Amino acid sequence: MSTKIAVAVIHGVGKQDKHFADGMISDLMKRFAEHLPGTVQSPKEEIVIEPVYWAPVLQSQEDFLWKKVRQDVDLDFLALRQLMIDFAADAIAYQPAPKERDIYDNVHEVVGKVLHGLAQKAGPDAPLAVIAHSLGTIIASNYFYDLQTSHLRPLSQKLTAVLGTLPSQLESGKTFARFYTMGSPLAMWSLRYPGFGSPIQLTFRDREWLNFFDEDDVIAYPLKNLNDEYKKAVTRDLPVNVGNWLSSWNPASHLGYWSDDDVTIPIAESLANLWKAANV
Repeated sequence: MSTKIAVAVIHGVGKQDKHFADGMISDLMKRFAEHLPGTVQSPKEEIVIEPVYWAPVLQSQEDFLWKKVRQDVDLDFLALRQLMIDFAADAIAYQPAPKERDIYDNVHEVVGKVLHGLAQKAGPDAPLAVIAHSLGTIIASNYFYDLQTSHLRPLSQKLTAVLGTLPSQLESGKTFARFYTMGSPLAMWSLRYPGFGSPIQLTFRDREWLNFFDEDDVIAYPLKNLNDEYKKAVTRDLPVNVGNWLSSWNPASHLGYWSDDDVTIPIAESLANLWKAANV
């Protein structure tokens, strides 16, 4: 019996719906299957991909905020202001304060539930890959950092309830094998720590961290040169040109990673290599 691959896909800032990853998942399933040996009878059954849809944690509050700030006031640049609330407010609200971390914990609870589901569908010891975009890369980094340092600081009660007393190897982050960051602001987040901090560690024997960034995307930056630890942790910084003719040449490229061949082709090949490594 073969070992399946588990994949979590985490969205970033902005208005999202529950189908945000449908296109990417379809592309990856098809391309993943093409890379598997011909002896595999049902290649698409060898991988389980689930979206991490955390937007509802914040969306109703952001909608209410937008209504409140416009009340009895004539503001200019309404479209730009709403864009700022949809984008910047996610990042601001997610970051925990010393005595207030409800949103942070609620978002991580969503991640934990998806990983729990992946462990049930792909197997408790299945190699885990995480595809994350924008703020989603920060969420993934924080989530696994918390797991990896739980001996120093207890996890939240909400996440502990999701994981249970005996979490699987997958849920514990011990099979974390692939990290694909798209349009990541991790370089900016690293300013919060001396020497730009320490990256999370991939734990599976065959591991790879691919960081995709468009040179026109002002939110995304390469990571390997931050410090020696990032140089070891990040396999490759991959400059790409994502988006369509309207967005590929400007900062709107930040939204173009999901269905671009420059991103999905190498991810699918990397996932197939992970399956092969797990099934030698």
